[in-house]
Amino acid sequence: MTAPLARLGSVDLDELNAEAELQTRLDRKYIVPRGVVASVLADLPARTRVLEIDGERSLRYASQYFDTPALDSYYGAAQGRRHRFKVRARTYVDSGGSFLEVKTRAGRSATVKNRVPVEGDALDDEAVAYATDLLADAGVPGAGDLAASLEPILVTRYRRATLLLPGADGTDPSRATIDTELTWIARGGRMLRLPASVIVETKSGNRTGALDRALWRHGHRPATVSKYGTGMAALYPALPAHKWRRVLTRHFAAGEAGQAPPPTTRTTPPATARAVAA
Repeated sequence: MTAPLARLGSVDLDELNAEAELQTRLDRKYIVPRGVVASVLADLPARTRVLEIDGERSLRYASQYFDTPALDSYYGAAQGRRHRFKVRARTYVDSGGSFLEVKTRAGRSATVKNRVPVEGDALDDEAVAYATDLLADAGVPGAGDLAASLEPILVTRYRRATLLLPGADGTDPSRATIDTELTWIARGGRMLRLPASVIVETKSGNRTGALDRALWRHGHRPATVSKYGTGMAALYPALPAHKWRRVLTRHFAAGEAGQAPPPTTRTTPPATARAVAA
C-alpha cells in the first residue's frame, strides 16, 4: 500500500473532518484482491489526498465488538432486522485514543454513528448509560437491558488508509477508507487473516464518490460485508449467514487460520455460538 499512496497529497485530521466529516452518510463497501488497489488508486482525481498522522499514511486500528449473550447485534444484522445496532470500542493504535461507537439505522439506508471516549475495552456504567440512550433514541426495544448485558465478543485488527476525494464539480467531497492486513480474533483465541484481500468503504452524502466510480470502471461492485457479522460467521460457521454467503465463499474461505496470543478478556466463545455449533 505504501507506493500507491505515496503519489497522493496529504491532509491532516482537522481538515479531513472539516471538509467531509460525514458522521451521517451513505456507505458502500467493497472487498477486492489486494493486487488491484494500485491500479484503482492511480485512476483517482489528482486532488485526492490521504490522511497523514506523524508521517504515517497506513495506520493501525483495533476494534473490540460487544454483543449480548444472545448475539442480538449479530442476529439483527444477519436477519436484516429493522432496529439493528452495533457497539464497539475502537482504538487508534498509532495516534492513541479509544472510543465507544454505537451505530444504529436511520431512515432507509443511512447510518448514524455516535461515539464517546472510553478507557480500554471494558464498558463502565457511563458507557452503558451512553449506549442505552442511543439505542433507545433509535427505537431499539429493551435498550437498557441490551446495553447492560453487552460483553466483548470479537476483536478485529487492520491497517487503514483514509482518503479525501474531491466532488465532481468541486463541491460535495467524499471520504473513503482502505483496510489491509485484515485480522479477526474470537474470544477463544482462534484467529483468521485475509492477507490477499482489502476492504474498501466509501462514505458520501447524496452523490456517488470518486472512488466508487473508479472501482466501477475497474469492474468492482459493492459487496455485502460487515467486519463484525462476516467475521463472526467465518469463525463460527454454524451461525446463520446467508446474507454474507457470497463473500464468505469468495474471500473468507481462502483466509489463513491460526491462534492468537491469549486475550486479556474472557476466552469462552459466545453462548449462542456454542449452542448452534454443538
